[in-house]
Amino acid sequence: IVNETSTLRRHAEAKFAGKYRTWAKANAFTSKLPGDIAAEKKKAAHAQQMIDAHLTERKLSERTIPYTHQNFRKAAIEWLVATDQPIQALEHPKFKEMIDVASRATQGVKIPGRKATRAEIIRVFKNHLTKLKKKLNVCTILHSICSYLTRF
Repeated sequence: IVNETSTLRRHAEAKFAGKYRTWAKANAFTSKLPGDIAAEKKKAAHAQQMIDAHLTERKLSERTIPYTHQNFRKAAIEWLVATDQPIQALEHPKFKEMIDVASRATQGVKIPGRKATRAEIIRVFKNHLTKLKKKLNVCTILHSICSYLTRF
């Protein structure tokens, strides 16, 4: 008794390939012989290579969707739903500013990746802290001068 089907299939291919293929064709059965499976894979790979020759990469400007109010409304609603945003996000002034900036793009919009976005957020935050620190130092100096002058 053989417990491995691949050995049985190799045996059937070696001894009964003609009979098996005739039976498989008559019964609309896909042949499971190792040689037939390999030929089927090779045929599929060859067909895929032929499709690849017809594919061409399009530039970003070629993929730009023409603006219409309906396209914008559809894209905005899909963005709201997909990112689980509140409906008020569309009314936010910064959202409108972002759309205004993007609308001036002549060759599409390049959206920064996660790392670039994170680095920019950190840079803006550090810049904000530096400005805040300077502002608070000025207030501390003024407060010190005021408290010194009120002693007299």
